Amino acid sequence: MEQQRRWHDVFWLGIFVIHLVGMGLVLGVLGLNRFKQKNRLDIDKYTYRFMENEAGLTEDYWPLYAVAGGLGTALGWSWLLLLGSRATQMMKVSVHILTTYLAVISVLCFWAEQFFWGVAFAIGAALQFLYVISVIERLPFTMLVLQKAVKMVWNIPEVMRVAYAFMLVVLLWMALWSFGAAGVVASSMGDGGRWWLLVVLSISLFWTGAVLCNTVHVIVSGTVVLVSIHGGREAVSIPANSFMKCLQYALTTSFGSICYGSLFTAAIRTLRWEIAVYGKSFNRSARDAWELFQSTGVETLVAYDCSGAVLLMGTIFGGLITGTCSGVWAWIKWNDRAFMIGSTSMLMGMILVGVAMVVVESAVTSIYICYAEDPLLIQRWDTEFFNQMSETLHQRLQHRSSRGAREVLTHDQLDSHASI
Repeated sequence: MEQQRRWHDVFWLGIFVIHLVGMGLVLGVLGLNRFKQKNRLDIDKYTYRFMENEAGLTEDYWPLYAVAGGLGTALGWSWLLLLGSRATQMMKVSVHILTTYLAVISVLCFWAEQFFWGVAFAIGAALQFLYVISVIERLPFTMLVLQKAVKMVWNIPEVMRVAYAFMLVVLLWMALWSFGAAGVVASSMGDGGRWWLLVVLSISLFWTGAVLCNTVHVIVSGTVVLVSIHGGREAVSIPANSFMKCLQYALTTSFGSICYGSLFTAAIRTLRWEIAVYGKSFNRSARDAWELFQSTGVETLVAYDCSGAVLLMGTIFGGLITGTCSGVWAWIKWNDRAFMIGSTSMLMGMILVGVAMVVVESAVTSIYICYAEDPLLIQRWDTEFFNQMSETLHQRLQHRSSRGAREVLTHDQLDSHASI
């Protein structure tokens, strides 16, 4: 009989819900205060000391954010649609075109006399180029893993529908968020005050976006692992309504852990699966996943694989396209507020494209966890891929052993010289 799951990290679930309701009210007030009428709610009496600019209206800037939302959604949906037929080409584009695009934006910033942003994007382009050069020998294995992950999710159409649905949910929240952000941009406060408010709103949007992306991750990971364990979505042994149960657990008993873990998004790329399948708390799943990887040596494969970085490049590239389009439009109309609108639009685009990217990331995570739990699961699914993973794991373990031996030898030699 199926064991009933306990609710985990309920405190963080409550914090997230309170944050969502409170931020929704704040965004509504900020947007309404300048909607079709300046200072409609008489908020300026609290900020008159910081008034340095001519006030505008919310509807002046809201359409620019609408363009960002629409473009980000289109990019995310297009990315998902092209995964099945052009996965390899899209991954290569994500890796190589980002450097060029960052360099182009840097030149445009210098041309617009925005030297800070010009230097920032130039440094970003240089770092991106150096990173690609440093990991270029690892890219063939990374592309192989990503191709297999794409194949895995495309064989489960339910997970693709989840990605589309959650992208719409994110877009609805961004409609409200951009309404409030447009009200901030339209305010008469000085640049410092508006930037601080936008930073606070952006942190809130980042957390909300991370929670929604991680919810997709939990649903997709749980479904992919169950299908892998039972040998296919049509297998007789697979539990009835398994996909709906993954969806139910992600939105109920595991949602508090998702909210908690989303505060540490970078640290839980491979830990969310434990939450998804076993319904554990975040802290326990983090410990168990790390012990599983260490005991099997799979952490060497995870460290060698650059899938997360490649998917992040695609996410950043999508955000840059979105931010550039909105920023250029704003520059034409109000050049003093272009970078406010462009930077916040970039964040919107990154989150929307990130919902599409997280589907593949979930499949990559599931591949490694399945291999660590029982390598035969991967062998049964794709024998050639299993052989390639096993060979790479053997090579990485040998490399680690030889490096450890060299370090021990060097340490002993230094000790012997010191004693002499």
